Amino acid sequence: MKLLKKIVTRLNGLHYPQEYLCFAWESFQHPLQVFLAVNGKIIKDITHSHLFTGYSPLIVTLYSPANNNQELPADIDIVYTPQPLQPNDHFEKKDAIALLSLKMIRKQPAGGIVISYYEGVKGEHQFLSSFHQYMIGLNNRLYNKKTGNIFLHDNLYKQVQIAYSVPRNISLITVCKDSLYNLFPTDLHGPVNEQYYVCSLRHEGKACKQVEAAGRIVISQVHCDAYKMIYSLGKNHMQELKQKNELPFGESVSSFFHLPLPQPVLFYRELELMESFDHGIHKLLLFKIVSGKLVKDDSATLAHIHNVYATWRHNKGLPGNYLLR
Repeated sequence: MKLLKKIVTRLNGLHYPQEYLCFAWESFQHPLQVFLAVNGKIIKDITHSHLFTGYSPLIVTLYSPANNNQELPADIDIVYTPQPLQPNDHFEKKDAIALLSLKMIRKQPAGGIVISYYEGVKGEHQFLSSFHQYMIGLNNRLYNKKTGNIFLHDNLYKQVQIAYSVPRNISLITVCKDSLYNLFPTDLHGPVNEQYYVCSLRHEGKACKQVEAAGRIVISQVHCDAYKMIYSLGKNHMQELKQKNELPFGESVSSFFHLPLPQPVLFYRELELMESFDHGIHKLLLFKIVSGKLVKDDSATLAHIHNVYATWRHNKGLPGNYLLR
């Protein structure tokens, strides 16, 4: 069995030894562009306006004005390409390095906008050859069905690889209840606009229940140099609240909630919970943004991408500034 695993690993075509690669977001060069498409026609550039908010199933969050003529349709495609595309352009699959097809699962009115949540239906990409993709899928089926691990079936695994071809910011959430605290990382989140913020947590996790009970959090963008420590805090999703001195907080606190900020904080937002719903393993939480503040002006925000896309970049000779754990 160990020999088979070595053979499958050797034939997967991946350049890097780990699945997710960290880096400083601001120094990431030549990212892919992401476009919303309907019936084969480009609607708009959503590179910086879509949120990746779930992986089991895949969930993408978009928003549009609360106007019947501009609301998003039930079925959409998301096109990932290194090439610029214009609204009303017709695209073919060969024009996309990756393509996600999605269906709407929920609309959520919020102020003057409608937030739309989409579930992935199918994903296709050309980051690696068909053979290498098959070997990665084989490795997934043979070795990723582990206790405590969320298994991603064949195409869902491919959809997730595509979603992580866009740099995803890893932030830290501070939550407090009855003078006890938790601090844990998340990359399934982002601002909808200047007023609203969406974050996704596993609804069976203790961290999710703590956030719901508290009703308010601080979410902090952090310095990439702390990537090892931040990954190590992943276990806190399933941990009880702790004393403040048991967690890597600094001396600073947030402006309104007076919650402690993590040591490597660069920028933070204070968020107040408005509503939530469950889908798959996730609870999608909609927050109102109470405040946002820059703590340190340093262009080194922690983010990560998937190895499949990182390997494509390597094969294309594109620069990588990855921090290997």
